[in-house]
Amino acid sequence: MSVPRARLFPTAPHLSPSGACCSAAAPASGPRPRLLSPCSGAMKRDPPPAERQAQEDAGEQKTPLWIFGYGSLVWRPDFEFSSRKVGFIRGYSRRFWQGDTFHRGNEKMPGRVVTLQEDYDACTWGIAYEVRGEQIATSLQYLNMREAVLGGYDTKLVKFHPQDKEADEPILALVYIATPQNPTYLGPASEEDIAAQIIVSSGRSGHNIEYLLRLADFMRYFCPQVEDEHLFSIEEALVSILPCLCQAEEPLVEV
Repeated sequence: MSVPRARLFPTAPHLSPSGACCSAAAPASGPRPRLLSPCSGAMKRDPPPAERQAQEDAGEQKTPLWIFGYGSLVWRPDFEFSSRKVGFIRGYSRRFWQGDTFHRGNEKMPGRVVTLQEDYDACTWGIAYEVRGEQIATSLQYLNMREAVLGGYDTKLVKFHPQDKEADEPILALVYIATPQNPTYLGPASEEDIAAQIIVSSGRSGHNIEYLLRLADFMRYFCPQVEDEHLFSIEEALVSILPCLCQAEEPLVEV
């Protein structure tokens, strides 16, 4: 579904749906959101088994580590990487079922961000980032704070299938998933209720509307053959509530 709308937010870093998307991206412009310091004991956490295993495998074999992003990581990774690939993982559906009290909401009014729900017949599209050498420890340290400590996500290892056909075998990648056991998990709701919650939520990384629209634009421009019904239905519900969004011509993601 194509939804024209006004440009409410700055454009995302340039991505190309061609093979050029595999090259390292230029750092995103503008200041990064200020994250809480991990120095206090309450903010520290031991790496979960999947993350620890990925680090050990990368260190012992001197191989790259791949990190799969399916939410804000597709347009704002904010860590150094060597290459990236558009592609998908099997067995999961992307759902706006995770609450966010830091990046896209607050304690009084949590935002809605995506997590993965096990779904045998489904695929979730996103971007896998290749990190090498010193990039591995740095990126994992940053993502531990952004996704785990502040976001409530845990890690798993999944098989990533690149969009391009160069790889004969899927790539093992680390992914962050928010499970129902974390304290900010919100669970299912109707598309209309999710859209209404997104409209009134904002956090330190920006408005929740921006999160939804950037993710929808990524899917529309880099995975045009994929119909993400859940994502686009929420976008459609949001547009029906805020008809002014329909008066624009430029997308949020440049191509």
